[in-house]
Amino acid sequence: MKHRIKNRISEKAFLLPSFLGVGLFFVVPFIVVFYYSLVEGQLGSRFVFLENFKALFENAAFLLAAKNTAVFSAVSVPLAVVLALLLAGLIESKIPGKSVFRVIFLSPAVVPIASVVLIWQVIFHYNGALNGVLGRFGIARIDWFKSEYNQLIAVALFLWKNLGYNMILFLAAFNNVPKDVLEAADIDGAGALRKFFKIKLRYLSPSILFIAILSLINSFKIFREVFLLAGSYPMEGLYMLQHFMNNTFGSLDYQKLSSAAVVMCLVMAVVIAVMFIIEKRFGKDIEQ
Repeated sequence: MKHRIKNRISEKAFLLPSFLGVGLFFVVPFIVVFYYSLVEGQLGSRFVFLENFKALFENAAFLLAAKNTAVFSAVSVPLAVVLALLLAGLIESKIPGKSVFRVIFLSPAVVPIASVVLIWQVIFHYNGALNGVLGRFGIARIDWFKSEYNQLIAVALFLWKNLGYNMILFLAAFNNVPKDVLEAADIDGAGALRKFFKIKLRYLSPSILFIAILSLINSFKIFREVFLLAGSYPMEGLYMLQHFMNNTFGSLDYQKLSSAAVVMCLVMAVVIAVMFIIEKRFGKDIEQ
C-alpha cells in the first residue's frame, strides 16, 4: 500500500513541471486575454461585458481580415489535405524514382521561410521571372502582389511549403492500412479506385483529421510569409487576421486585440469540433 502511494506521488511529481508550464504559459495568459476582452481601458477599470466584441464586429479592418483569413483557410486547407493525399498515394504505388520524388516535395519544408519568400519575390515581382516569361508572349506585366490574384500567390506559397510534410504523414498512415484487407479485396477483384475509396480512405480518416487540423493551424500562421512579401499593411486581399492583431498590438489597443483573439480561438474550436464529429461518424464502422 505504501509502495503504491509512493509511486502515485512520484508520478504526480514528474507531471507537476508540465502542468505548471501549461498553466503559466497557456492557461493564465488566456484568462488574462479573456479578462481584457470584457473590460474597458488598459487598467481594466470598468466591466463592459460584450461591448468590446460589438465594437470589434463594427471595425472594417477586422471584418476585412476575418473575411480574407476565412477565404484563405477555406481554399488552402482542403487543397493541402487532398493534394498531399494524392501525392502520397502516387508515391505509395509502384512508380520509378519514388525516393527522388519524395525528396523534391519534402525539401520546401526544411527551407527557411526567408529563403522561400525570396524565391516567391523573384518569381512574382513586377520585374520578376513570371512577368519576363509572359512578356515573351506579348502579355502585359502584372504587379502580382497588388493585383486581384495576390491571395492565390499566398495559397500557392502555403501549399509549396506544407505539401511535403503532409505527404510524409500520409505515407506513414498508408502503412497502417491492414494488408490482409487489401489482399481480400484483390481476391474479390476490386480495382485500385474501389480499394482506395472503400478501404484505404476509411482507415486514413484519423490521419486526415490530424493533417486537416495541422493545416488549419498553419493557415492561421501565414502572417510571416505575407509580412515578408508585402509588409504590415499589404493590399486588401493579403490583409489577414494576424496583420490586424499585430497592428492592434502596435497601437496598444488591448481590448480590441483581446476580443479578436477570443473570437479567433472560439471559431477554431468550433471548426475543429466539427472536424472531430465528421471523422467520428465516418470512421465509426472501422472502429467496430
